[in-house]
Amino acid sequence: MKNSILCSLAVVSLALSFFFERTPTAPTKANAAHIQTASLFPTEETTFIKDIKEETAPVSNPAKNPSFKDSLRYNYYAQTLGLRVNYTENTELLETVSDWIGTPYRSGSNTKRGTDCSGFVTRVYKEVYGIDLSRSSRSMFHDVKHISKREVKEGDLVFFRRGPKQPIYHVGIYLKNGKFVHSASNGGVRISSLKDAYYSRNYYAAGRVI
Repeated sequence: MKNSILCSLAVVSLALSFFFERTPTAPTKANAAHIQTASLFPTEETTFIKDIKEETAPVSNPAKNPSFKDSLRYNYYAQTLGLRVNYTENTELLETVSDWIGTPYRSGSNTKRGTDCSGFVTRVYKEVYGIDLSRSSRSMFHDVKHISKREVKEGDLVFFRRGPKQPIYHVGIYLKNGKFVHSASNGGVRISSLKDAYYSRNYYAAGRVI
């Protein structure tokens, strides 16, 4: 009788152990921190956890993570000039250009009471880069290094003419996103796009001041 009871208990114990048996799961990113806390000695699991932390740690890029004050400045210029910024632009150029926006057009002048296109470009280059440029758009064209349209970068000059054999009549400063700043005879200092029908049709060349 005693043996029968022991056999019955053994069978029940075996059945229960089989029913509640669980396969251990490998550590995941979600429970990695808990596993590391519970582990007292270095194991393969803690090495795995270290790898997870290295893979998921945020990458710091100071060039694209400006201070709060600088980011406010960039965002202000972005709204004022209608640009998409990546926080690496020349803030002195953006600030200077912003100060000139709205200045009326005045032929032969280069002050904030009125300026023509070349006068505006010479003032900005003097204020931002400390460079003296030629006074006319035609002479500027001969003083710069000519570059292709796909190479144009912030601060480069863009030139326009009305036909294949016509002289250069207009100049502006390229900013980014296909946009440039200039003093137009029909609106003064403003931002325009090289994709606009008028400027796309009359675009001639780009140049870089060396």
